[in-house]
Amino acid sequence: MKADVTGQNLEVTDALRSYVDEKVAKLERHLKNLMDAHVVLAVEDYRHKAEINIKADGATLHADAEDKDMYAAIDAMADKIDRQARRHQGKNNDHHQREARNAKEQQASEPEE
Repeated sequence: MKADVTGQNLEVTDALRSYVDEKVAKLERHLKNLMDAHVVLAVEDYRHKAEINIKADGATLHADAEDKDMYAAIDAMADKIDRQARRHQGKNNDHHQREARNAKEQQASEPEE
C-alpha cells in the first residue's frame, strides 16, 4: 500500500516519501485490510513532527512523534503505530478456537465409563 504523504513547512523529498512507504509497508503484516494511510510531516522551529492516520479493519489508528531529526521522528511514529496494529490484531483473533480445543482435549483425557 502506498501512503499519502504531505508536508507542512517542509518539502517532501523522494527519499522521505520512500522511507515512509517502507515503514507503512511493514504494517501490512499485522493489518490485513489496510485501506488508507495518511502521513503528515511537519517542521516547527527545531522540532520535526510525524503523524500517521490509518484506516483498516473497521478501526482508525493514529500515532504521532516528535524529534530533532525527521527520520528519528518517522521511526518513533512507526514504532508506535506498529504496537497499536499488533494490539488491534490480537483483539481481532478468534479466542473461541482455543476454548474449543481445550474442551476437546479435556474430553479426550477423561476415562470412558
